Amino acid sequence: MSDIKDNTEGRVAVLVDCDNTSPEILEYALRVVAQFGRVVLRRGYGNHGTLANKWQDALVRLAFTPCLQYQYASGKNTSDIALALDALEAMFDGRADTFCLVTSDSDFAYLCRKLRERGATVHIVGETKTPDALRNASDQFFEWQAPDTATSSGEPKPEAAKPVKRRPRSLISAVTLLAANTSEGRVGLGALGQYLKRTDPAFSPKAFGHSGLLDMVQTYTDLVTVKDGGGYWVSPKPRTETGTNGA
Repeated sequence: MSDIKDNTEGRVAVLVDCDNTSPEILEYALRVVAQFGRVVLRRGYGNHGTLANKWQDALVRLAFTPCLQYQYASGKNTSDIALALDALEAMFDGRADTFCLVTSDSDFAYLCRKLRERGATVHIVGETKTPDALRNASDQFFEWQAPDTATSSGEPKPEAAKPVKRRPRSLISAVTLLAANTSEGRVGLGALGQYLKRTDPAFSPKAFGHSGLLDMVQTYTDLVTVKDGGGYWVSPKPRTETGTNGA
C-alpha cells in the first residue's frame, strides 16, 4: 500500500493561551497557519473561569481540545506551564515541527527560543500589546486587532483615511548589505523579504502603507528594481544617480 502521508508537509501545532487573549483571535490564527502546513494539534489552555462561556463556544466550534488547568494556589498560573510542556513534548516526539503560539504574554519568549534552538519554526499570533521581547523571539509575528466595536454595533463605518506610504531607511541598508555579497550586485525580492522577516519578525509592507514588498521597493529612488528570469531583483542605484533617501 502506498504511503498516503505527505512527508514534506509541515505539521503545525496551534497552542492558545486563553487566559491572555480573546476567542475572536482563533479564526485569524487558523487562517494564518494554513500557509505553513497541516494543523495536527489544536489546544486551548486556561482555568475554569476562562474556558467557560465565549471560549467554550469558540473551542468547540473550531475543534480545539480544551486543556483545563486548575489553580492550586492563588496567583499561580498553571496554564502557561502546561502549554510549554505540551509544546516541548510535541516537538520531541515528532508530532509537530511548526508551532503557532496564540498569546501576547512575554513569559513565552523563552519557550520560543528553546523550540527554535531545536530546529522548530515558531510563529506568534498576538494583539497590539504584545511586547517586543515576544515578537522578536519568534520566526514571524502576526498582529491581530480586535474588530471596531462602533462598526460592529450596526453604525456605518467611517471612510478610512488613505494610508501614508513610508520608506524606512532600514530597507535601503538591507539591499546594500545583501547585494554587496553577490557578483551581480543585486538581491532577489524573495530573499530580501526573508531577510527583513528574520531581522524583524513583525515586518510587513502593509504596516508602512504599501500593498506588498514590490510596491514598497519601487517607491525608493535610491533603489533599482528589474524583472529578470521570472522574478524581481533589487540593487542600489549608483551614487552618481542617487536621489532622495528613504525616510
